[in-house]
Amino acid sequence: MQNLASFSFFRRIALLTTVLALCVVVLGAYVRLSDAGLGCPDWPGCYGTLTVPESQSAISHAQEAYPNKPVEAHKAWKEMAHRYVAGTLGLLVLSLCLLGWRAKRHISVSPWLPTALLFVIGFQAMLGMWTVTLLLKPLIVSSHLMGGMTTLAILTWIAHRHFGSHSKRIVESELVRFWIRSALLVIFAQIFLGGWTSSNYAALACTDFPTCHGEWVPDMDFGTAFHWVRELGQTAAGKPLELSAFTAIQWTHRVGAMVTFIYLGALSIMLIKNERLKSFGVILCILLFIQISLGIGNLVLHLPLALAVGHNMGAALLLITIVVINSKITELSKRNY
Repeated sequence: MQNLASFSFFRRIALLTTVLALCVVVLGAYVRLSDAGLGCPDWPGCYGTLTVPESQSAISHAQEAYPNKPVEAHKAWKEMAHRYVAGTLGLLVLSLCLLGWRAKRHISVSPWLPTALLFVIGFQAMLGMWTVTLLLKPLIVSSHLMGGMTTLAILTWIAHRHFGSHSKRIVESELVRFWIRSALLVIFAQIFLGGWTSSNYAALACTDFPTCHGEWVPDMDFGTAFHWVRELGQTAAGKPLELSAFTAIQWTHRVGAMVTFIYLGALSIMLIKNERLKSFGVILCILLFIQISLGIGNLVLHLPLALAVGHNMGAALLLITIVVINSKITELSKRNY
């Protein structure tokens, strides 16, 4: 009976944590895009406390401790709100891990999966710290985004294994099955390109569409643009990035978006032809068109915050949809752990 109770809690927490992970991803995008990523100069607190200094004495103390970082309460609260929610997510993943081992004979995934996720969360916390202490280094910020999306994907898989239906026989064609599996690689690659564009502040490197600076292939510096270990806005040698590097980042993200649109568009057509996956094909198609529209809107309207955050949320929803589709075509394991 105790194991069954643990199983019941496991299912509920898995679903709750998945929803919370989506909130963390969207909130993280909002913090980054509203330029509040360095709202607090330290980690895990804010100016040495667990809240934002607001009284005059607290602000004076914070300024003494961090004389080069004036207190901007509105930015600090955004950053701390993200940390509070992310911390709650970490605690829920810990409980998911413990419950998974207690109910290991009843859950529909290996208990090692939530255990691995716990380590991912731990590494995410380190990336969050390095994001602040290393002053928004692009590789760290992009890795932090990928860690958040990986967490969301794993939690979506765990939740769907316990609430959704699954059958290998849903898809008979090996080509369609391969196309569905590969969609995960395509969406993760495009999410990384989007993260690299955002973390380098290259989203508006060229604002015309569909051309870039009036050309289909403008002047670009790929070597500098995709040099992974460098400071924000600088080359590996410490010189300011030139427009050609920012253009290369933006242009590559556009090409990736086109490839993703074609690939997922073809996948949605395949799914629509399958009676048991037709609704998922329609959802994927709708999300894909919304995502492309948001991307174009961000360029034309010069990155309004609501559209930029919506673009990040769209990527997360596409990822969730693809993970669920992959889960549906995968048989439940009958192994005991």
